Amino acid sequence: MAASGLGFGPGSSGLLGSRVLAYTLHRWSSFSSTYLPENILVDKPNDQSSRWSSESNYPPQYLILKLERPSVVQSITFGKYEKTHVCNLKKFKVFGGMNEENMTDLLSSGLKNDYNKETFTLKHKIDEQMFPCRFIKIGKSVIVFLLFFFFSVSISDSFCFSTLVSIKLPCWLTACFLLPFGKRLKKTNLARLLRWEERWQLTLLFSFSFQTDGLFNQYISQQEYKPRWGQIIPKSTKGDGEDSRPGMRGGHQMVIDVQTETVYLFGGWDGTQDLADFWAYSVKENQWTCISRDTEKENGPTARSCHKMCIDIQRRQIYTLGRYLDSSVRNSKSLKSDFYRYDIDTNTWMLLSEDTATDGGPKLVFDHQMCMDSEKHMIYTFGGRILTCNGSVDDSRASEPQFSGLFAFDCQCRTWKLLREDSCNAGPEDVQSRIGHCMLFHSKNRCLYMFGGQRSKTYLNDFFSCDVDSDHVDIISDGTKKDSGMVPMTGFTQRATIDPELNEIHVLSGLSKDKEKREENVRNSFWIYDIVRNSWSCVYKNDQAAKENLNKSLQEEEPCPRFAHQLVYDELHKVHYLFGGNPGKPCSPKMRLDDFWSLKLCRPSKEYLLRHCKYLIRKHRFEEKAQTDPLSALKYLQNDLFATVDHSDPEETKEVSGDGFSDVDHVYAQRTQLFDTLVNFFPDNMTPPKGNLVELITL
Repeated sequence: MAASGLGFGPGSSGLLGSRVLAYTLHRWSSFSSTYLPENILVDKPNDQSSRWSSESNYPPQYLILKLERPSVVQSITFGKYEKTHVCNLKKFKVFGGMNEENMTDLLSSGLKNDYNKETFTLKHKIDEQMFPCRFIKIGKSVIVFLLFFFFSVSISDSFCFSTLVSIKLPCWLTACFLLPFGKRLKKTNLARLLRWEERWQLTLLFSFSFQTDGLFNQYISQQEYKPRWGQIIPKSTKGDGEDSRPGMRGGHQMVIDVQTETVYLFGGWDGTQDLADFWAYSVKENQWTCISRDTEKENGPTARSCHKMCIDIQRRQIYTLGRYLDSSVRNSKSLKSDFYRYDIDTNTWMLLSEDTATDGGPKLVFDHQMCMDSEKHMIYTFGGRILTCNGSVDDSRASEPQFSGLFAFDCQCRTWKLLREDSCNAGPEDVQSRIGHCMLFHSKNRCLYMFGGQRSKTYLNDFFSCDVDSDHVDIISDGTKKDSGMVPMTGFTQRATIDPELNEIHVLSGLSKDKEKREENVRNSFWIYDIVRNSWSCVYKNDQAAKENLNKSLQEEEPCPRFAHQLVYDELHKVHYLFGGNPGKPCSPKMRLDDFWSLKLCRPSKEYLLRHCKYLIRKHRFEEKAQTDPLSALKYLQNDLFATVDHSDPEETKEVSGDGFSDVDHVYAQRTQLFDTLVNFFPDNMTPPKGNLVELITL
């Protein structure tokens, strides 16, 4: 099959509306013997000589392709020899750009040593804006390349021009037009019509309008979060308080109704037995209510742990599926996968299925994930380990761990559908099942986000999304890139939540289940993934060194590291809730926790920024007054400036109390500096360029 071509290739790339791009070989570092660069233009999987090989193993070794026209390059596919081959690329990098001198890193990955073609998604957006490439460069240190071809959607050549014009325009207006206009003002003395005092008042008025018009929003979204933990001490309805709240446990499940601000908790393991109690916590009343001491007695599920729950907020219903069973009690009857629904308004349980496996759904699993799509009334489950009877010889894989695939449950029709089987190939549309992973549903872009987890003894670090409407899988990260310290570490218990409004995924990384890894680096860390920018950031990390010193005050400020805990998120009020878990203490293996915490991620508020802008403006006005009219400046300090100072901020207090006066010659420079400081708070399209114009267009 030809590697190039302009015809649309439905299904060939896995990307809707994509097509194969035509390209030519533009430049290469070297070639070996008969392994010419032109060999990559044809697909001959049965001919091992149909490849390009570099003459040298020393860098730089590369191929540069030139596309027929500027295009948005979405993916790249590598063909291989029909048998495993030593020449298959271990690691490679792909770059792209409109010219050879200015290229962006599009991909860092490697090929598996097998005969299957591999397709990789390339970076083709910056801040949600697609960018074109004319040249594609593939290179690495020790390289032998095989056949490859590209898929893309073409765009207009006007992209770069329109972007450059939008960037240059504010600068031209300021540099070319305002300066001559300013000279004309001076010549006609029109500047005297607006006295300096009136200009200061007008500046303050503009600052207030910036806050009310929402122009601080971009600046706020770019600031780092500061976590604020708070331990929740619920009200007690009884004297001892022990029966008025859930007891110590791990492996329980929680969901939250954000409309009523109610957290629901069910089941778990207290260190000796599974639990079947069902609780509701009212945030407004700060009180737990026991809905049921034993749900089995009320036609509900039996005691269980390591199950999963999800909530349909629109219909006010809770679903629960799966559980862990000790090997000593597993038999054909106990291994049935029951499926229950709880109606909040009627306080009743309904058994939807005695065994989901017989209904076309998953077998009995634990440590899986389950998400609700309230809009389409669908439930998605993925992963989890399948429980089997001891000594089963039904198939050759019985001795190996078995994992469940990706299923969809139609709540209206009460039918299951298998979307993806467990796959070991990990192709562009395949997913590897696992346990201990995270899966979240984005209700606005209608995608499932899945990452992390463990498969047998391997900790996975890949990250992918699945569009539930088009059934398309997009590999965000294949986990091969070394990003130590830049992404959440593997091997640690992760609890994740999602905020569709902010386009953020939150991950709390805690203690490892692995006893051998548990003492390596005991800590909590909180990560945020920005879906739009495709970037991770760590907003909180605590090594808990003081924990060994029994620093009680520190322990009261934040939860200790743990696993088997639960974390839910109220996206309306922007609050996380954490309960219980296993602290993993070797001296107390049966110990479980019953502490309850809230977590708020704080950024500067609009009110704070408005006050800070007023402070900066009035501080500068005070400094100018102090040079010409000290007495007036003193009154201004005592009244106007003092009202805007944050007296809890040592830096601001020190700035005001210090002399801080400047020479008259520096007034212009100080006003310019004040302007540069203030514009940082406002959107980019309202401010001058921050740097070289050529460098502002990133390709």
